This record gives sequence, structure tokens and C-alpha cells, in this order.
Amino acid sequence: METNYIFKLLILGDAGVGKSCLLLRFTNNRYTGRYCSTVGVDSRTRTLEIAGFKIKLHIWDTAGEERFRSMVSTYYRHVQGIVLVFDTTQRNSFNHIDYWLKEIEKYALPNICVMLVGNKCDALEKRQVRQELATDYADRLGLPYMEASAVSGVNVERMFGKLAVNIFDIHVLPTLQQAKGPQSHGISLSSLPKTIKPRNNKHRNYNCC
Repeated sequence: METNYIFKLLILGDAGVGKSCLLLRFTNNRYTGRYCSTVGVDSRTRTLEIAGFKIKLHIWDTAGEERFRSMVSTYYRHVQGIVLVFDTTQRNSFNHIDYWLKEIEKYALPNICVMLVGNKCDALEKRQVRQELATDYADRLGLPYMEASAVSGVNVERMFGKLAVNIFDIHVLPTLQQAKGPQSHGISLSSLPKTIKPRNNKHRNYNCC
């Protein structure tokens, strides 16, 4: 399958919030139920179609443990999108979102697309973070928020898809629109960049999906 564009994503969040499980569900439609801590950084890929273009998502799954965080920080500047995950059954993981946003502010390039995700929304009896609380928090920061479940698969496709569409709108669409200008008789895919480079704007701007 020919790929027109490659988007690079990073999954962040505390250890045990289900980052690897969400990625496995998205890329392989599987859930193992076994907890296995990520060592350093792992990666998987999946191709989507957006506006008739084949988009390969190269997704880095990061370890949440503090001892790996210096290694993870080197990946921030190479991505266009970040999935920031907390566990709806663990209030501490939600409280740590501020820490992860500071890391993004510190290491990622401006204009990064960030989506906040509350995982394990299927575990209603164990919930410690109300949906209204997380939604209000995300709204104050201007972040898109979605609840998902790696166990049931609910919203997993949707959250990655919405983030990919946002990256497309921010980084690809302007180039396509320019190529369709008055002097153009069509778009040559070979003339467009396959790997999208993050913009280095002066001011931080989290882009909502």
C-alpha cells in the first residue's frame, strides 16, 4: 500500500494507565489483559485514509516510569501529535497530567497536537475521576478530551483518527490548498513532503481536534 504521508505520534502518561493496551487495540485490535511494563520506548504503525490520502501513523509507546523519562524526552521534537493518557480509576494519574503538560511544554515543538484521553472508562465501579471533572479540566486548557477503553475498544479508533485528522488539517491541508492555486492544474504527490515536519512557531498552541 502506497503511503502519501507519515505522521509521528507519541503516547505519554503514568505507568500502568494502559498506553500499551490502547496502542495494541488500535494497531492489532487485540487486548491481552496482561500487564507488561514498557521498557524505554516501543513503536507500532497503522495506515489510515484521510481525504483520499494514505496516512501511516508511526506511534511511539513510552515508558511511564521516572527512570526512563530522560530517554523519552528525546522523542518529543520528532512528533506532530501526542496522546496524553490517564487512568479514570486512578486519581493520581489524572493529578499528574499537569506534570506531563509541563514536559510537553519543555521538550515538544510549538503547534503540537495534543489529545487528552481517559482510559478504562468501562470500569464504572472503580472510577475515581468523573467525566465532568476531566472535561472541564481539558476545556480550561483548550485540549480535546475523550474517554476510551482498551478492553472493549470503545473510542480507540475514534481518538487516534481524530488526532490524525487534526494533524492533517494543520500540517498538510495548507500545502494542498496552496498546490491547488490558480496556476496549478493538479497536485503532484511526489512534490509534497511524505514525512511531515513539526512547525517551530514562536508561541505554544495546543491544537484541538
